[in-house]
Amino acid sequence: MYNPNMLILGIETSCDETAVAIVEDGIHEIASVLASSADFSIETGGIVPEVAARKQLEFIIPVISKTLEQSHLENSQIDAIAVTVGPGLIGSLIVGVESAKALSFACNKPLIAVNHLIGHIYGNFVDSKKAVEFPALVLVVSGGHTDLVLMKGHGNFEYIGGTLDDAAGETFDKTARLLGISPYYGGAALSKVASECKESNPILKLPRPIMHSNNFDFSFSGLKTAVRTVALAKKFSFELIAKEFEEAIVEVLVFKTIKAAKKYDAKSILLGGGVSANRRLREVIEQESEKNGFNLHVPPLKLCADSAVYIASAGFFNQNKLELKDIQPNPSLGIADEIK
Repeated sequence: MYNPNMLILGIETSCDETAVAIVEDGIHEIASVLASSADFSIETGGIVPEVAARKQLEFIIPVISKTLEQSHLENSQIDAIAVTVGPGLIGSLIVGVESAKALSFACNKPLIAVNHLIGHIYGNFVDSKKAVEFPALVLVVSGGHTDLVLMKGHGNFEYIGGTLDDAAGETFDKTARLLGISPYYGGAALSKVASECKESNPILKLPRPIMHSNNFDFSFSGLKTAVRTVALAKKFSFELIAKEFEEAIVEVLVFKTIKAAKKYDAKSILLGGGVSANRRLREVIEQESEKNGFNLHVPPLKLCADSAVYIASAGFFNQNKLELKDIQPNPSLGIADEIK
């Protein structure tokens, strides 16, 4: 399925960051460079797709060149190129896909199309100290996605459940804005406020939406509404509300993940996505995994956010044979969708 001693150059441009990396055999990071237009997003109060795409166009060639320079490798030494084809912002994806096609054609190297959500999973394989045992239950939790996937092996993924409305990361960001903690990139700021809160009040108990449902889906829009109702009542501090909100999200995520891992006889549990950087989520899922006998794998913090490192790794372990003309950006690609 894949070749040993293989160097793959990964390209990731799904949103407002331009990332390029070189990874050996899907597990050893050789070089990685990232350029971000986040500063512009902060100024505008959110990501403007057209601005993000223009910045991708501006950054892509310098970032590719700098990555090769950092690696001390020549184009000829790269065995293949892997690129994110979706999901993401269409303009940003086009820049990455077309650049990868041009590089593939010019250097006569195969091009591997990668699903960004599957890519998140492979943050657990790069420079890891312990091997992942299959089957593995994967929780991919990010700003736009909250998905549970059964990973039976490389290239063998079964969708178990996912968000019915707001993703966990999106709910974090919107709640941070609602509480006045941060207008943008608020999830991390809210978590910091929650971790520093020393208050406790048994009266404040936010809902744990569909935690005990008969499926493995998630729904967080109602939790966001509950926070708004509590905040408007002005009976509790915003710090305490943030703490209880984070507990509610984490409790639901971990409960359903452990429940799914038991049902499908998983040997390992893997986290992936931006929210997998959340300190409280890591803490609770580690406790519950150990209690229930599951091997837990959590990516390093630098591989929780968008990264070309795990795109290159995913490309190594999930090589597809598509012609250049058939590799197209797909902004609505789902985690279980086949790349055609």
